[in-house]
Amino acid sequence: MAKVAFVGLGVMGYPMAGHLKSKGGHDVTVYNRTGAKADKWVAQYGGGKTAPTPKAAAQGQDFVFACVGNDNDLREVMLGENGIYAGVGKGSIVVDHTTASAAIARELHAEAKKRGFDFVDAPVSGGQAGAENGVLTVMCGGDAAPFAKAEKVIATYARACNLLGAPGSGQLAKMVNQICIAGTVQGLAEGLHFAQKAGLDIEKLIVTISKGAAQSWQMENRYKTMVAGKFDFGFAVDWMRKDLAICLDEARRNGAHLPVSALVDQFYSEVQKMGGKRWDTSSLIALLQR
Repeated sequence: MAKVAFVGLGVMGYPMAGHLKSKGGHDVTVYNRTGAKADKWVAQYGGGKTAPTPKAAAQGQDFVFACVGNDNDLREVMLGENGIYAGVGKGSIVVDHTTASAAIARELHAEAKKRGFDFVDAPVSGGQAGAENGVLTVMCGGDAAPFAKAEKVIATYARACNLLGAPGSGQLAKMVNQICIAGTVQGLAEGLHFAQKAGLDIEKLIVTISKGAAQSWQMENRYKTMVAGKFDFGFAVDWMRKDLAICLDEARRNGAHLPVSALVDQFYSEVQKMGGKRWDTSSLIALLQR
């Protein structure tokens, strides 16, 4: 059992912190910008404590986990006057599950080293369902020794957790993840749209092609709702556009060419204009069916 804090109880952080308490048996302190949600978490999981600030949450902890919105949110929650870095003690390990830039991950790692503790960038994949079911994939960047310690705690909500390399490598791996998903979802949307126009039996089609090279997680888990035009779940379009913006910005720095990702990002902007900001990313099919 470890003493841990979790900062940020959104759709991902809330159940992740829950697994730390219920499955891991850890002593958990939580902080959320909306305090009522932290109180609800404590009531739901039958224990743990709330803290009034990230700084207070981090004090005296072995591990401090965070999962917030973007680079600006992350910088504030980590480096602000009442941020995590103002409270965390020497020898502790800060693990960030936010999907953010590789640049801020490197910045936070360097600052942690100066202050005598460790930082691991550890964005996740698997969405809300993965967080709730404790089967997330965690991509990490940082130093081997703190990663090895953190991995044992992360295991309460992950089915895969790997160190990809130096600080920022976790964020770079998450970018690759989102790049791959963008093209896959667009391809699936076009395939299903074509199949409907061609009059094919969708169920028989998917049973057949999902056993071949076209198979994907998106196909297996989203084809029914895509065909039905139901998008009120999963990973939101707003979040995907944030992630793709990070990918495209990094590509401008490293010279990578991402023509499909850039195109799909624009398709998502059209989905937003249709009122689909909070729709699941599989809503790309809605553009084709207008």
